[in-house]
Amino acid sequence: MSDNSVIERVTLMVAPLVAQMQLELYDIEFRGGTLRITIDAPPGSASGLDLEAIALVTRMISRDFDHDDPVPGHYNLEVTSPGLERTLRTPAHFQREIGKTLAIRLRDPLNGERRIQGSLVAATDSELTVRLDDPAMSERVVPYTQIDRARTVFVWGPSPKPGVKPGMKPGMRPAGAKPAGSKKAAPTAASSSPTAASMAAPTTQEPS
Repeated sequence: MSDNSVIERVTLMVAPLVAQMQLELYDIEFRGGTLRITIDAPPGSASGLDLEAIALVTRMISRDFDHDDPVPGHYNLEVTSPGLERTLRTPAHFQREIGKTLAIRLRDPLNGERRIQGSLVAATDSELTVRLDDPAMSERVVPYTQIDRARTVFVWGPSPKPGVKPGMKPGMRPAGAKPAGSKKAAPTAASSSPTAASMAAPTTQEPS
């Protein structure tokens, strides 16, 4: 049985189970003796996908496979989520990531480039359009047939400054903190009067 036939049989069995859980069947891969089933929450879902849901779907799939296994021979079953940086393989994958930053590796160089990165501005059933990160370059139209690998790129937000908690502005003191006070120096032999008080200066200081 070919890998494509296995994937078709697995899809027919798994898709109804995933839909029953109000989730989506994101992808199925069968490679190197491993059947990897990727599930996801529907776009715009507020609840997202947690480990409990993945564990439940895994048990449901294993139960059905025990009665009618669509995969011949020995194999490993993995049920997972797409993660922060998603692998994109189908037109539907790209179409749900409009506006996201993508990293793409091409099968053949396009305009002298093998790897491109930029914002996905459009995706049809046959090609996509990427606005490149390099301001000196323009958009690129890439047929899906020319894509070797593609994934989303998770963009981290700016890191807070050391000592500044999220939501605090620089210079603000945490609740309960006391301002630095003045300290008197010990008298010297030449004079019994204290020296001027010295104030403690505050210390000052982006993810195929």
